[in-house]
Amino acid sequence: MKHPLESLLTAGGILLMAFLSVLLLPAPSLGLVVAQKLMSTFHLMDLNQLYTIIFCLWFLLLGAVEFFVLRFLWRRWFSRAA
Repeated sequence: MKHPLESLLTAGGILLMAFLSVLLLPAPSLGLVVAQKLMSTFHLMDLNQLYTIIFCLWFLLLGAVEFFVLRFLWRRWFSRAA
């Protein structure tokens, strides 16, 4: 029988692993010309806003990749029906 909090703990564990990966893997670094072009394109006030958006997108991207990789691994090797 499946525990009622299993899905919540799984999602929380994946989120924690994504957070640790974001801390360990540096976000993409933009050059000054590219950063200024993006700031003018998205009408941002300063570089802090741009990098806040970049870090949020980086966090979401890594979280989604880890979620699908871990789900694949879990279904492929660890979730064997008895």
